[in-house]
Amino acid sequence: MKTMKNLIKMTLAAATLCFVQLSNAQKLSLQSSNIKIEGTSTLHDWTMTSTQATLSGNASGNTINDVRFVMKTTSLKSKESAMDKNAYKSLETSKYPDITFTTASLPASGTATVSGNLTITDVTKNIKFPVTVTKNGNSYIIKGSTKLKMSAFGIKPPSFMMGTIKTGDEITININISATN
Repeated sequence: MKTMKNLIKMTLAAATLCFVQLSNAQKLSLQSSNIKIEGTSTLHDWTMTSTQATLSGNASGNTINDVRFVMKTTSLKSKESAMDKNAYKSLETSKYPDITFTTASLPASGTATVSGNLTITDVTKNIKFPVTVTKNGNSYIIKGSTKLKMSAFGIKPPSFMMGTIKTGDEITININISATN
């Protein structure tokens, strides 16, 4: 009987500790984002940028948990509307309006290689994304860069002028995100 009481006390203590940890978690709120995608073509290098995205996550202690980043594909813009149109066609934006990255956690401060799921069109791949997180009070700056191939996500690199100008398969994704809790 005494063992049963001790077991109940330990269970209640553990549950209370978990509840306190959960209640200390603070939801992140996106302040700004700047996403830049860089690539090459047979004519010249190109860049598309977006400043429209959503970010969710819970900051608790030294980590940010349950991170979800979503960007509308049509928010990506270059300096050429024809290029945008070809990119949207390759991304099938009417069918797949979002590019999403999720990860279980990232550091609240410091440098790490984060493993997470990137979904582009209807293909989800686990990728590694090196990031640096700078914390200042309740503000977080998240910066990172990674390279990937469009073909890995089932995307045929766009071409122009009946195939005479072709984009390269490899792109570089650069992120600069500001969030607060």
